[in-house]
Amino acid sequence: MEPRIEAFYDTVTGTVSYVVYDRPGGRAAIIDPVLDYDAKAGRTRTRNADRLIQFVFAHSLNVDWILETHAHADHLSAAQYLKRHLDGKIAIGERIRQVQGVFKNLFNLGDDFREDGSQFDHLFAENETFQIGALEAHALFVPGHTPADMAYRLGSVVFVGDTLFMPDVGTARCDFPGGDAQTLYRSIRELLSLPADTRLFMCHDYPPEGRGPEWETTVAAERERNIHVHDGVTEEQFVAMRQKRDAGLEMPNLILPSIQVNIRAGNMPPPEGNGVSYLKIPLNAL
Repeated sequence: MEPRIEAFYDTVTGTVSYVVYDRPGGRAAIIDPVLDYDAKAGRTRTRNADRLIQFVFAHSLNVDWILETHAHADHLSAAQYLKRHLDGKIAIGERIRQVQGVFKNLFNLGDDFREDGSQFDHLFAENETFQIGALEAHALFVPGHTPADMAYRLGSVVFVGDTLFMPDVGTARCDFPGGDAQTLYRSIRELLSLPADTRLFMCHDYPPEGRGPEWETTVAAERERNIHVHDGVTEEQFVAMRQKRDAGLEMPNLILPSIQVNIRAGNMPPPEGNGVSYLKIPLNAL
């Protein structure tokens, strides 16, 4: 059985969230949900998440999973908000523990923060199989952008997370803590070894001038036209390109607030004595 897919594009962060389901009235998973965040005011809103909820209700779906491809650095996760309204288990790859360890030190989170992944309902092992109703899904490790990146394959469809972008945009950066261009190249080649007609769904699109947002392509299109990693690009060439390109990139606007929330599975930091949660900004640390 092939999945039914509904995509939701966030124009602010360039993120694509998905509702994946077996049939109307059936079972569903939500992938990479976005919690709106106004950095100037320090205020969250739920416009993007509410669009997902409305779709789920309109199609009488029951949510089994809220899937994260990794601990995102460009948006806050709406996983906890969705879980409160829709149920579903929040899941990510088991290597999130490594990412938690890195950022626990950066943000000086103290002994109360556990770097064991227990903030999530489920941690996927490599190549683990799971069900979304009648759909069989596979959790694939695709590290490189971060050590913990996941892709999710259902039939002839793969949600690639932050590995590949649309062919005219290229590939994900590798300069975050634990990222590695050589590892990303090898993860991408694994994905591109799938059948040519495999449909690939992006986690982000940053469209160049002249086209609107897009998020679906194929293995064949990526192998033929991806500007960073088309067939014929060697590992050595890719690593040199990626390292040079990454050296000139600014940090994402929301990396510091988003990571603190996303390594907690979408929970905010614990409230302080006045009942308010606070995000930390480490100075001169990145």
